[in-house]
Amino acid sequence: MTQIKNIVFDFGGVLVDWNPRYLYDKYFGDAEQSQWFLDNICLYSWNLQMDGGKPFAEGVKELQTEHPEWAEAIAIYHTRWVEMMGGEVAGTADVLRSAKAAGYKIYGLTNWSAETFPMIRDTYPVFQEFDGIVVSGEEHLLKPDAAIYRCLLERYALRAEESLFIDDNRDNVAAARAIGMEAVRFENAEQLVQVLEQQFSIKI
Repeated sequence: MTQIKNIVFDFGGVLVDWNPRYLYDKYFGDAEQSQWFLDNICLYSWNLQMDGGKPFAEGVKELQTEHPEWAEAIAIYHTRWVEMMGGEVAGTADVLRSAKAAGYKIYGLTNWSAETFPMIRDTYPVFQEFDGIVVSGEEHLLKPDAAIYRCLLERYALRAEESLFIDDNRDNVAAARAIGMEAVRFENAEQLVQVLEQQFSIKI
């Protein structure tokens, strides 16, 4: 196995907790209605359009035209977006900092809107630790498209076989492996440490 030199982290679900329920449970005051709204109106597939570079104003207007009776609830997906953020995922930032202290280069590869990531980037100190970050909304590319992985590798002159990718999404992990990167599907910090140490001899 080629020696790993670079560790690449996904953000949402790995380093920070993002969940639209945090906003809509408050807005509706009813968890069941909140879940229905997110399953039927503001779908994750719709959110991915903004992660892929579509302006929020455009995405919101299109959805409001399709569902005018939900116009206000759709609007707050943008105007109150920061209320969807929770805290850091327990323990992962410590893993990242330990890896950086051990000499590994640290990169980020995230599906995130170019409009909303800057809103919270300075809120979480862990985002200051990166040697480089690729944000899907800035590139108009989305994981698991191979092109966004190649964008990261080319921009920072990384070799795929020397790079380890960590994500909580199975498809994104499979895509990283398909272009020659090592990859780990994230479950929690404890599991990540175990995999890094046992499979890759990365001591945390």
